Amino acid sequence: MKEVRYFYCPDASISNFLPEEEAEHAIKVLRLQPHDLIFLTDGKGFVYQAEIVQVNNKNCVYNILSRKEIDHSWQGKIQIGVAPTKNINRIEWLVEKATEIGFDEMDFLNCQYSERRNINLGRLEKIAISAMKQSHKSIKPELQWHDSFKDYISQPFDGHKFIAHCYNEKDLGCLSERKYLPYLLSEVRNRDCLVLIGPEGDFSIQEVSFAIDKGFQPVSLGPSRLRTETAALMAVVMMHLNNVKI
Repeated sequence: MKEVRYFYCPDASISNFLPEEEAEHAIKVLRLQPHDLIFLTDGKGFVYQAEIVQVNNKNCVYNILSRKEIDHSWQGKIQIGVAPTKNINRIEWLVEKATEIGFDEMDFLNCQYSERRNINLGRLEKIAISAMKQSHKSIKPELQWHDSFKDYISQPFDGHKFIAHCYNEKDLGCLSERKYLPYLLSEVRNRDCLVLIGPEGDFSIQEVSFAIDKGFQPVSLGPSRLRTETAALMAVVMMHLNNVKI
């Protein structure tokens, strides 16, 4: 069976030219020719089957044959808030794998113990787009940077909010006991959910306390001590399995 080629073309419905980077890949790497069939995803929920009609050194012209709307394979919104790691390669890995699995929004947080306080959103966007195409998805996930943790968790969120941390109840005094995330998710199946994951040094006690005051429920991801990117991916998987359409 011939491999299906997916290209990201946000203006697919109003243009018949592949974007410059996509055209270069189609022409110089894949060496596609007129009459070859390709699929375009606009990142907004539509996939187009198209036929290449012309190629040259810079442009790849196509003709749309059909259009299909493809929704998420899950219900509700899957959102993750995570503090970037010092080694940015781990965050790039997280974005790639989480996109392949499926989520709606990933917010990068500047926390008290963060080891990295800036990211290249443009590069992460490219990684997400590549993973979206590879996994044949029709909707591009949203990536954002938030400079203030307190401002971020103070925003309204029409769903269920959780904060994962590693403190025990003695550390937090009278604050709420952590519960295992999958148990709580099973009670809110197919609802919008947001999970916060802290930096390698965890959230500060003050941040956890403030989040709980803002309606976030403290949770555990299991008995193992996980790296930030592993914990974030685990949370995405848990939410995805809980909300998957059957």
